[in-house]
Amino acid sequence: MKRTRTSKAWMSEHVNDHYVQRAKAEGWRSRAAFKLMEIDDKLRLLRPGMTVVDLGAAPGSWAQVAVKRIQPGGHLIAVDLLPMEPIAGATMIEGDFGEDEVLRQVATALAGSPADLVLSDMAPNMSGIALSDQARSIYLAELTLDFCRLHLKTGGHMVVKVFQGSGFMELRSAIATLFAVVQVEKPAASRGRSAETYLVARQKRGGGA
Repeated sequence: MKRTRTSKAWMSEHVNDHYVQRAKAEGWRSRAAFKLMEIDDKLRLLRPGMTVVDLGAAPGSWAQVAVKRIQPGGHLIAVDLLPMEPIAGATMIEGDFGEDEVLRQVATALAGSPADLVLSDMAPNMSGIALSDQARSIYLAELTLDFCRLHLKTGGHMVVKVFQGSGFMELRSAIATLFAVVQVEKPAASRGRSAETYLVARQKRGGGA
């Protein structure tokens, strides 16, 4: 009964959410689009002509935002385990980017050039067990960091979602070894009660891609 009441309350809040309504009216695939817009409006990460990799892209709202902002001449590669509807100007890859075959597909799409920016709005499928969910969130962020070591150009940037909690400061320190600047962003479109936040890492240090 409690779960049912909680689910109904969440659904009511979701349907009446300002960003959900805006996303529907403006044609974005989810309210998450506004999180990337706010981060980019502040930090100007997306620029025409860039090559961007969006990890865990489904349903594709970040890809929608990014592909518009990197034109003319930009290229976006969107990767997810789940199938996605095509997005004009984007290469869609279905699969787990932690697997070698999918990484080969990404490398082929990059055509020998490293990415300028790596995005990740990934979150684990929540189990309701806080310690487990937090550990999986950190793990996904670590996979994104590993991807950047191999496929992000020197001087490139990364935006990755992570949840505040155990392992957060260690992750931030690990990111700081690869990037010159690391900052925390909590967009207005991110629900206040949510522990989610975004680590924005800029200016990848030399020695990698």
